[in-house]
Amino acid sequence: MYICIGSAMQELNLPVFDARVRQAGNGKNEIFDEIRKKYVRLTPEEWVRQHFLNYMIRQLGYPASLIVVEAAITYNGLKKRFDILAYLADGNPCLVVECKAPRVEITQAVFDQVAMYNMTLTVDNLVVTNGLVHYACQIDHQQKKYTFLEEIPGYELLTQKTLNRKS
Repeated sequence: MYICIGSAMQELNLPVFDARVRQAGNGKNEIFDEIRKKYVRLTPEEWVRQHFLNYMIRQLGYPASLIVVEAAITYNGLKKRFDILAYLADGNPCLVVECKAPRVEITQAVFDQVAMYNMTLTVDNLVVTNGLVHYACQIDHQQKKYTFLEEIPGYELLTQKTLNRKS
C-alpha cells in the first residue's frame, strides 16, 4: 500500500516507482509529472497515469521527450483531452493511452472513448488501462479492423515496424 500524506493510494499492476508526492497549500495531495514538469492534483486516475508513464519510459523505452500528456484535440467541433500520446522520432504519433481510475471497469464505452480520439489522431496502437488491467490493440486503418495484443508494444518495436513499412 502506498501512503500519501494521510491518504492511501491503491497498489497497481504496474512497476513501483519513487513518486514525488506533496501536500499543496489547499490540503490536497499532488504528484510530480515529469512530462509536464509540474505537480498536478493526485487523483486515482492521475495515480494510474503517472505509473503508466513511468512504465512507458523506464520499461518500454519511450523517450520522455516524445510523450505528450493531457493535450486537447478537436473531434466533431468538440474539444476533447486524451491522456497520453507517444510519438516516433519522425514526429508521427504511434501510441495513444487512455487511463482510468482503478475502480473504473474497462468497458466498451472506454474503448469507444479512445477510438473517438483516434478518429482525429489516427494512431496505429491503442492502450486502455485502469492500472490493474491493461488492454492493447493494433489498428489496421485500411482494413478497418483491430487486433488485441498480448503485450503493450515497446518503443523499439513500433520504431522497427514503421521502418519496415517504409522500406
